[in-house]
Formats: sequence, C-alpha cells, structure tokens
Amino acid sequence: MKIHQIIEELARFWDTHDLTDLEDELEEVTEPVFGRESVVNLHLPSQEAESVEAIAKSQGIDVADLIRQWILEKVQTSS
Repeated sequence: MKIHQIIEELARFWDTHDLTDLEDELEEVTEPVFGRESVVNLHLPSQEAESVEAIAKSQGIDVADLIRQWILEKVQTSS
C-alpha cells in the first residue's frame, strides 16, 4: 500500500472516530516511539535517473522505495 493510500484511509477513519472512542485502549508511553530517519540527497545524470524511474515504474513502486531497497540489499550483503 502506498503512503497516500494509507493517509487517505487514516483520514477516513478519523473523520468517523474520535480519540475518546478508543480511550480504554490507550496507554502511556514513556520512551520515544519513532526514531529519526536520515535524508540523503542523490544527484544522478538525467539518463541514469530516467533508467531508475523506468525500473521503478515497471515494478510498480516509487523511485525512492526502489533506491532504498537497493541500498538495503547492498548493506545486508556487505555485513
């Protein structure tokens, strides 16, 4: 599921629900829930960028997701 679909689904949920509807399911969290992510800017020549876009499109995924997938594969094989 793509992020915009998730956001739309969450918006529909919160349009029909209130936090007080879930009050009995809430619990206090004392530690951070989300870690920070780092953002890396990547500059590619146009031809390479177009090739990456074409591969991502053929796989039905976002370009950033494809690049992240490639990096994770490389990190895993290098460990």
